[in-house]
Amino acid sequence: MMEVEFRRSVPTFVWKEGGEQFSKTNLSTANRDLNPNLPDISSPVYCDSDILDQEPMAPDVTSCHGDNLMMNGSMSQRGETQDKSLLDPINNNHSPKSAPSACAVSPEPQFPEWKPEIIWLNTISITLLHLAAVYAVLTAAFQVLLPTYVWGFFLGGVGGFGVTAGVHRLWTHRAYKAKTPLRVILAICFSVAGQNTIFDWVRDHRVHHKFSETNADPHNSNRGFFFAHVGWLMTRKHPEVIRRGQQLDMSDVINDPVVAFHHKYFTSLKLLFCFFLPIMIPPFLWGESWYNSIMAIGVVRYVLSLNFTWLVNSAAHLWGYKPYDKRINPAENRMVALVAMGEGWHNYHHVFPWDYKAAELGDYSLNVTTFFLDLFAKIGWAYDLKCPSQELVRRVIERNGDGSHPEWGCHPKEVPEEEDQLMVVKNPSCETTMKHLNGSCNQEDCPPDSVKEVPEEVARCSGEVELRDKKHQ
Repeated sequence: MMEVEFRRSVPTFVWKEGGEQFSKTNLSTANRDLNPNLPDISSPVYCDSDILDQEPMAPDVTSCHGDNLMMNGSMSQRGETQDKSLLDPINNNHSPKSAPSACAVSPEPQFPEWKPEIIWLNTISITLLHLAAVYAVLTAAFQVLLPTYVWGFFLGGVGGFGVTAGVHRLWTHRAYKAKTPLRVILAICFSVAGQNTIFDWVRDHRVHHKFSETNADPHNSNRGFFFAHVGWLMTRKHPEVIRRGQQLDMSDVINDPVVAFHHKYFTSLKLLFCFFLPIMIPPFLWGESWYNSIMAIGVVRYVLSLNFTWLVNSAAHLWGYKPYDKRINPAENRMVALVAMGEGWHNYHHVFPWDYKAAELGDYSLNVTTFFLDLFAKIGWAYDLKCPSQELVRRVIERNGDGSHPEWGCHPKEVPEEEDQLMVVKNPSCETTMKHLNGSCNQEDCPPDSVKEVPEEVARCSGEVELRDKKHQ
């Protein structure tokens, strides 16, 4: 495979034979502002260890996560001196050999009282970009041709898929595996979104999940909606964000040849797929004016796509219900799920970040990303898609939820029998299917491995992790 050697100046790329290396960072279980030395649990599930002892997870499930977005180019130059050194596996702590143990407790550095420092270039650029979008809406909204609107909507979906299915669920969380053609498609789609490099995106997102709502969180929502939404891009990072980011194992990302190519040609790919090609197509194909194309596709579409993703960091961390864990900030937000292609089911996602669906409930209309991942799974390009068992989800809900879950808001024994009979079960298990067919379920009708005997559309996750496509094992 292609192993990447990131140097302090320009990254170089060396072909070497070897297997894949995957990140094994763990999710914290308490407020680290109160106890930053607390060791991480050795599990990807955000719940107490006694539950995990009863529900062991598959060994290759990772819990390195993230939901924040970052603008790139001039926006990504936020003054961190670590940006180049982080790409050097020899002289920093991103190498697996030098990664600290999850149980090791190291002394915390004492930072002086930290005051945010504004990055004026980013602040002015982001402000002007949004003002241009407002001006474009006021001057060109009723002049733009209908095909241009459709084209902008299509580009928003393509870029969103690159963010949600690519840099988030694949490269950050390792929620599934993808063949090279799909990884190339995801990298191109991510370039359409016009955000940061894959490496920087994944690093910041893993830090976000590992130290959510602390000083080490790049967009700590405890500092308010504006900071979590866009203010974090206008200020230099807190020293804790930089320090914790340097401790992450990023070997899986560094060793991916698709990521290496994207990193090497990042600026060219962004300009080509986010701006040049999208803006040129409307004038040449259906006669749209250049002004309308630039303003509608190059400005308004770009601003909307950025804000839709930023809402995951802000709105989905501040407003909504918490059926899976009432102790954390992330919440279920239907509006964010709609505009962010399924990323708004955020309470569930922070509890089960390795679930490729990033949600338990809801259909494809509020999780378009999952729909396309299931399509790619059918042709074999996406495989080993992970999701928790229904039993594990139920137990976490009963233990930590706020009671708002539509099915498990109360103890199952408290559900009246007449309601149980009228309950509509989506994606039913073999056991549920046999009960509805025969009125009962026994070992002969429903053996433990019979999930493979029912059609895929009615098969449910079996065990801790279901490998939806086993042909590639």
